[in-house]
Amino acid sequence: MKVIGYIRVSTQGQARDGYSLAYQEDEIKAYCQAQGYTLLRLFKDEGISGAKVDEEALEVDRLGFQEMLEYLTHHEVDYVVTLNTSRLWRSDIVKVLVHRELKKFGVDIRSIEQPQYSIHKKDPSDFLINGLMELLDQYQRLEISLKLGRGRNKKAQQGGYAGGNVALGYKVKKGKKACHR
Repeated sequence: MKVIGYIRVSTQGQARDGYSLAYQEDEIKAYCQAQGYTLLRLFKDEGISGAKVDEEALEVDRLGFQEMLEYLTHHEVDYVVTLNTSRLWRSDIVKVLVHRELKKFGVDIRSIEQPQYSIHKKDPSDFLINGLMELLDQYQRLEISLKLGRGRNKKAQQGGYAGGNVALGYKVKKGKKACHR
């Protein structure tokens, strides 16, 4: 079987530190070796949400993902191997778009953590289990976003620097409070 791999992390911090990307890559390589798959290439998106979509063009708005689709136009591939489906999508609309694009090429997904996952199978039990896993992925994304927002708001209420660029005419001092120049 000829396969390609896909890895993704959501934040620039995860991408910079590299642990999560390296872990995903190692897991994919070990899985492919154990399964006897030929890993042709690995695609990655660093520091970008799995829910990012270009709604006007109705396409997944990630450079690594788009490179993967371009690769599929020129190479015969059986599977996209990923640690779990949350690396490919974190929202319903992105899931539908990923399925649409992979089906065009007759490619299926092999998820290491969800071994029964397939975009082509119609087994009711698998459909239910995979649907629940996808709902949990979306729930987790929303929960993380909510917690991060609360943390930034609390820090700002306490006079701290809550992220983003410093407003024009201000600079950040060591205590991470924005002060007028």
